Amino acid sequence: MKTISALSILAFLCLFTPISAFAEDGHRLWLRGEMPTDITTRIDSTMPADDGYRITGRLVEARTEQGLLYGRYALMRGEQGESHPAFKYRIINHWDNLDGSIERGYAGKSVFWMNNGNLSLIKEYGEALASIGINGSVLNNVNASPKMLTAVYLDSVKTIADQLRPWGVRVYLSVNFGSPKALGDTETADPLNPQVQRWWKAKAREIYKLIPDFGGFLVKANSEGQPGPFDYGRTHADGANMLADALQPYGGIVMWRSFVYGAKHKGEDRVKQAVSEFAELDGQFRPNVILQSKNGPLDFQPREPHAPIFDQMKNTQQMAELQITQEYLGHSTHLVYLAPMWKEFFQNVGIGASDGVKNLVGIAGVSNIGLDRNWCGHHFAQANWYAFGRLAWNPQLTSREIAEEWIKQTLTIDPAEGNCSMVNHQLISMMLRSREACVDYMMPIGLHHIFKFDHHYGPEPDGFIARYPIEWCPVYYHKADSLGIGFDRTMATGSGATGQYREPFRSLYEDVNTCPENLLLWFHRVPWTRRLSSGRTVMEEMEFRYQRGVNEVEDFIRIWQEEKPCIDQQRWNEVNAKLQEQLLNAKEWQRVCTTYFRSFTQKP
Repeated sequence: MKTISALSILAFLCLFTPISAFAEDGHRLWLRGEMPTDITTRIDSTMPADDGYRITGRLVEARTEQGLLYGRYALMRGEQGESHPAFKYRIINHWDNLDGSIERGYAGKSVFWMNNGNLSLIKEYGEALASIGINGSVLNNVNASPKMLTAVYLDSVKTIADQLRPWGVRVYLSVNFGSPKALGDTETADPLNPQVQRWWKAKAREIYKLIPDFGGFLVKANSEGQPGPFDYGRTHADGANMLADALQPYGGIVMWRSFVYGAKHKGEDRVKQAVSEFAELDGQFRPNVILQSKNGPLDFQPREPHAPIFDQMKNTQQMAELQITQEYLGHSTHLVYLAPMWKEFFQNVGIGASDGVKNLVGIAGVSNIGLDRNWCGHHFAQANWYAFGRLAWNPQLTSREIAEEWIKQTLTIDPAEGNCSMVNHQLISMMLRSREACVDYMMPIGLHHIFKFDHHYGPEPDGFIARYPIEWCPVYYHKADSLGIGFDRTMATGSGATGQYREPFRSLYEDVNTCPENLLLWFHRVPWTRRLSSGRTVMEEMEFRYQRGVNEVEDFIRIWQEEKPCIDQQRWNEVNAKLQEQLLNAKEWQRVCTTYFRSFTQKP
């Protein structure tokens, strides 16, 4: 795709002036510093055919103009040496609806659909993406409206694409599989119907005439009531390939989500259903189809094992879907740095390892961005947007390295104000501990999906609603009774989910004595009296960890109080208010969950 020259980008950057250190609203994100001057750029056609860069002093070299742009931002954060993206597709998924609302959005309305034509804001958004190497944006919700593909909305997509193109960001759209029928243009949406196939090919021509560098489609089909190929007795491959054929002449891709349940395998353990539906189709997808799967097999829980579909689909391109917005981790109220969670995923799928997954070509992140002035609703939630981009470029970076980069570029540290020499150390410590603290005060030792219904904020371990499928209810996942607790997913006596993993994970998870304790209740049902490595029983360990989680949040508040002289007043006040609410929430989780689970261990 074409981009404007690096010099033109620099001219645009010069429009911004540094923000006053003590009048911060967080809007400039990690871009508060000035781009270094006297930079020399040079195209080097001998470099690898990607958007990587090489930095030597203030010389930036790359094979492409886009690489030069990425290299400028790398120099701005202090990088030297050569760097290349690990994945071709590094995409933000927006779950934005056409009415401006955002599903699982906690930072205001949509930047795209509730923006009153504020194109300058979209330009700023594009710059933020480019600065961390993100090269694609899906503009609308996976639960897509058919109206997305009508002329009036496609004209809006063209306008957005024009603003993002200079930053090397391609636009993509989530599409409703039943669109031709829903819009009244066909009597069916059967992917093998010639009229339906012609409709999608004509729609692709229409889109690419408006947006020549359009990226492609993201599709959620036959899941949670969405239409799909199953409605006509067809397979996921039939549906994905039909759309891929329409996009192929223009270089577009189809990202087909594997998060499907309740369609063909009702009643089966939900964490097994993706493999059950897709494994037999491996190798049947077109070359421009990418199977997009969540990092875990359930639903973006605070801790999950990696999704076994990454182990099973060896002949299909795959893309990992991470959730930047904190649907299950305290929304935009809790300070939870997500890089450690994502690093667990990259480690388990073996990125860069000889025995790891070889066909992962992209990373998608469900956006936490909205119209709030600070973009993310919580100043520290910006770190998760930043970390997503950095890990999508280089999954070998450590959580600490990314936290150090973000703090250095984002937070005001004035050494003249108080004892600020240890600010970075303290704040980095807080960030690195925050995800484990969240797991502790929400669902330790492998507990999962015990949230309040629908909005997923707050605890409800006793949750059961008879009119919904049992697998939507918390009691289904912990199975607590007087004898014990946990979900048996072993091959020997349980659902057999452990059998979907490659070795060594299959054997590791199957044996209760080797299963990591932080996933114990995910894979095993155990008696309350079982002793863990700490010497505590299961119930004692749960109580210990719930308390430890609360203690950690109290310590985060202590750290933030101590650093008050070193942080600008507005952001300090706003983060402090969030931390106080987080502490109240953590105590609620502790009280509700320990009281509920303790009731099963008490004799009448």
